[in-house]
Amino acid sequence: MSPQLSVSRPADLRQSLETELLRIDADRLNAGLDRMAAIGTNSDGSVCRRGFSEQDVEARILLSGWMKDAGLDVRIDSAGNLIGRLEGSVAGLPALVTGSHIDTVPTGGRYDGVLGVLAGLEIARTLQSSGRSLQHPLEVIAFADEESTMVGCKGMSGTASDNPDSFVTSNGKPIEDNLLAIGGDWNNLASARRSDDAIAAFVELHVEQGGVLEQRGDVIGTVDGVVGQKRFTVVIDGQANHAGTTPMNQRRDALATAAHVVLAVEQMAVEHPGDPVATVGRLEVWPNAANVVPGSVQLTVDLRDLDPSVLDQLSNALMNALERIGERSGCAIRLDPQFEVAPTPADQTVKQAIAASAATLGLKTSSLPSRASHDAQEIGRRWPMGMIFVPSRYGLSHSAGEFTEPSHCEAGTQVLLDTLLRLDRSL
Repeated sequence: MSPQLSVSRPADLRQSLETELLRIDADRLNAGLDRMAAIGTNSDGSVCRRGFSEQDVEARILLSGWMKDAGLDVRIDSAGNLIGRLEGSVAGLPALVTGSHIDTVPTGGRYDGVLGVLAGLEIARTLQSSGRSLQHPLEVIAFADEESTMVGCKGMSGTASDNPDSFVTSNGKPIEDNLLAIGGDWNNLASARRSDDAIAAFVELHVEQGGVLEQRGDVIGTVDGVVGQKRFTVVIDGQANHAGTTPMNQRRDALATAAHVVLAVEQMAVEHPGDPVATVGRLEVWPNAANVVPGSVQLTVDLRDLDPSVLDQLSNALMNALERIGERSGCAIRLDPQFEVAPTPADQTVKQAIAASAATLGLKTSSLPSRASHDAQEIGRRWPMGMIFVPSRYGLSHSAGEFTEPSHCEAGTQVLLDTLLRLDRSL
């Protein structure tokens, strides 16, 4: 059964009545999602709107027009972020910011990122049509190229590299040319960095992209934070040899050794207290021939958790496991770090505002971490951040099967509106 958004009567009647007076237009929201999904639709129903592509530019032009029609002041910063702003009623206050991204992976879904941007636009429209304004300015942002370089959110937070070669773009073009195509300016990228007092809080609505909320029967997820990540390459060197003439007790089989590594990675995550995840996602075998004992294997190990100490514990467990497996197999095993991303915890004040808003609206809610990267991860490194999740059917995302119930899109947007109202009063 779809959630009913009738507002209950909590002790704080003023807040309840204030929410009751401001209702988003769910039909308008979902019509916008349909219209945006039509840009870059693949034959299988998925969406391809890669950052900086013609489809991305078309979607940005459409969104910019919608923002202007809603009465927002619209600009593009040097990092390519499309920003719509409604001034607040009190001069000098920092902005309350919401948004996400509208670019996709090659076979993306119709909700990933876009829901958060159009929810922010719907809130601006609702405020304008009601004659209401926040005390703080409201900014709705479509961050540039979240699915690839994340140059938009990193540029705004000041965490972007100043080396253009460090940005691997999906179209293979230099980041300088790509930014120019969407109205940005690499040579002036530093100007996209916002001052510490420019933003009061950032709240991002996003589809979960997993199956936790659906499994729990919850409508709203209050996000504890965006997990940190450590990624390694494991190199296993054995001895390539004839598959028929080499006895089993004389082999140094790199692939058989890799199989033990894969199982060890899975086991250490399953047995660790809490809920970390560990993945072997890519494996390359040499010489990769049916009649040759594999001589060399490279594989990747991806570790994620919200607690940096857990990531350290898993890394140590991985090193110990590789040492044991190498001694047993006779293969040489090397562990090469690829990169490390620190976790970004949600701000407790923002998280509590989200939970209170969902409770006021009578929506079943639980907390969970985000195990995927989001724009909020970078913005939250400098300013108070919170995220709202809504369920993804069957836990599917980045595919044609990505779907979130229209009523859940409505619920998430209504929670976002109420959260911003609460933060506007308290910050």
